[in-house]
Amino acid sequence: MQIRHLGRTGLRVSEVCLGTMTFGNQCDQETSFRIMDVADSGGINFFDTADVYPLGGNAETRGATEEIVGRWLHERRARARIVLATKCRGAMGSGPNDEGLSRKHVLAACDDSLRRLRTDYIDLYQVHAPDLETPIEETLRALDDLVRAGKVRYLGCSNYPAWQLAGALWTSDRLGVSRFDCAQPRYNLLFRMLEDEILPLCRAYGVGVIAYNPLAGGVLTGRYRGVVEPQPGTRFTLSRSGETYRRRYWNDMVFRAVDHLGRFLEPRGKSLTHVALAWVLQQPGVTSAIVGASRPEQLQDSLRAVDVVLDEDELRACDDVWYQLPRERDPGFGRR
Repeated sequence: MQIRHLGRTGLRVSEVCLGTMTFGNQCDQETSFRIMDVADSGGINFFDTADVYPLGGNAETRGATEEIVGRWLHERRARARIVLATKCRGAMGSGPNDEGLSRKHVLAACDDSLRRLRTDYIDLYQVHAPDLETPIEETLRALDDLVRAGKVRYLGCSNYPAWQLAGALWTSDRLGVSRFDCAQPRYNLLFRMLEDEILPLCRAYGVGVIAYNPLAGGVLTGRYRGVVEPQPGTRFTLSRSGETYRRRYWNDMVFRAVDHLGRFLEPRGKSLTHVALAWVLQQPGVTSAIVGASRPEQLQDSLRAVDVVLDEDELRACDDVWYQLPRERDPGFGRR
């Protein structure tokens, strides 16, 4: 497991980041604890969560994932060795100020996350998606106050298109406040549109990149080859988010491309899962890839990708997957 600097900062994180959005819905607390144990023992020092998780939950389950992570950190006495990332922006209640990136919501959301996570600081605090109804100056000043108060160490953003990330960086520089030192976009063999702008921008300005969906919701594991309908309990059938995942990945063109890559790799003795994840990790500018699981053995298998090296023929085969697919009209910056 490589340890890498997060962008231009001195913060060092594992090249694989544990994604936790299954905790509290697709897997219970006991299973979640076992998954975090596998991550911890496997060299992962970087955990990512969000206040609105678990994915596919409802009003009653919002915050449950952070609570599970917080209990594990407390019981394992792991807080000092884990780089902890969480996010705010989504609706945490029914009130008009219970969502968004206003100063009021950002400050309240951070305090609530600190309580659920059982910690007095967050290593990486990210805004989950843009809020076009709130001036970026207001959001950045609120985030800077959290940094100055010692509640947050570093700042990041998720699902930001390049023009908004560039604007935020310029605004931070103009105001003399803390900036986004990390971006969290969707990136995998089936979705590479951020190579046009986001990745070059992040490389040029020293912004770390932690890629989510590196396995395309499980499609790039090959588990859905030959499957006609999404299986219950997977991301493709979860309430609200399931429709988004089906729109992104559940179509014949994707399945044909994935099947073709899988058939190419089989005689080479390489796993589709490992190659897909290794490909993301080897892209210039990528700091870490977020890998989730609903069972410990899934994560154990995924971690084997860190030892995979792709040759030129395999890299070309990976490129061919992207070239076979039509380009999405949706740039892919919707929240998970």
